[in-house]
Amino acid sequence: MVWSNGYQLQSRDYRIERVLGQGGFGITYQARHLKLDQDFVIKTPNEHLQLDPEYPKFVDRFIKEGQRIAQLCTNPHPHIVRVFDLFQEGDTHCMVMDFIPGENLLQRVQGQGALPEAEAVRYFQQIGGALQRVHEAGLVHRDAHPGNIMFRGDQAVLIDFGIAGEMVPVTVSSKYGWNPAFAPFEQMRGFREPTVDIYTLSASLYYALTGKRPASSFDRKIDDVELVPPKKFVPSLSNTVNKAVLKGMELNPKNRPQTMGEWLSLLHTHIPITTVSPRYQKLQLFLAAGKWREADEETARLMLQVAGREEDGWLDEDSINQFPCEDLRQIDGLWVQYSNGCFGFSVQKRIWQECGGKVDYYETECRLGDRVGWRKEGKWLRYDECTFTSKAPPGHLPLYYGNYVCGVRLDDVMWEVEGVYILLLSRPDL
Repeated sequence: MVWSNGYQLQSRDYRIERVLGQGGFGITYQARHLKLDQDFVIKTPNEHLQLDPEYPKFVDRFIKEGQRIAQLCTNPHPHIVRVFDLFQEGDTHCMVMDFIPGENLLQRVQGQGALPEAEAVRYFQQIGGALQRVHEAGLVHRDAHPGNIMFRGDQAVLIDFGIAGEMVPVTVSSKYGWNPAFAPFEQMRGFREPTVDIYTLSASLYYALTGKRPASSFDRKIDDVELVPPKKFVPSLSNTVNKAVLKGMELNPKNRPQTMGEWLSLLHTHIPITTVSPRYQKLQLFLAAGKWREADEETARLMLQVAGREEDGWLDEDSINQFPCEDLRQIDGLWVQYSNGCFGFSVQKRIWQECGGKVDYYETECRLGDRVGWRKEGKWLRYDECTFTSKAPPGHLPLYYGNYVCGVRLDDVMWEVEGVYILLLSRPDL
């Protein structure tokens, strides 16, 4: 049965506030924890599925995948909804997750229209990074459509891991375990690979940019319906983002990027030359010419100038926290654009989140340094040992802040690692 508003669970201290959603596979409730005085989401399978002969297998998968998602929460990702508990209320299996009170992408586009390119790209870089973490855990979301992308402030959060969609019970075989408007054709045959999420996320970005649902993969495959490029609806859309969307929505999964990281490398903010502030034109020229070291040093000069720290020669915690958003995004956008998505603060932030997303030394900073090539064999590199070519590891640049390199004071004999660089990556507006 569907629990009514006000129903108090017997096995846990929750009171049902309301039904948030109900489909062929599951029901989600907003529930109040009576002792913590906080709202959570409780997800349960639909009761009528108990008549299905495959129901025990369905429940087993529900539990196992809930456990695996909960393991992601040991190092919480800021753009993945957290799972807190799995339990039974009578014969009903329950999963407890974050309650996010904001709107989802579908509601935002319906209410405000298509999103500006830079805003949409920023959100989808966040969700793409979340899906990378999901894939590394051996999971495939399979349902990253606009209704499952929520907003918490200026952060996008991926919810509802489509666990029910991992297996189609016989009794509801006429239903979809996913949103068919955003699903790839092979998903209808039970295909479970990361390329499924790449298609779905690309289709969701199409919707965010245009305000229109793309032609479904079924109609494209069976009836040869054309997929209209998003740039036809939004002529100002950059060729880069237009290409990333279309590449991610290739009908043949072999023609798509094979990992979320590859798709994210296609997806970077395009900044037309006419919109670059005169202050940043020198940086743009260095980047366009592939002069990576000069660009790195110019980045340091610019950031010190913007922060008013030229005499100090380095950025402290306050100057990092108060650094203007628009300047930060313009510097980052130029790096991302001219490196084809390989370098930039936002690229480093994605990798930092994959490394744990914490402001600490051993658990995150060292792992980040190893990933982006700032450390080798457990030792931090000197500035002149770093790689200033396009062959450097993703996220290797930029790395120079006045007297700081990779967060390391150049004049420290023991090369003490500082947290200043990591504080920059932890900014929510990056």
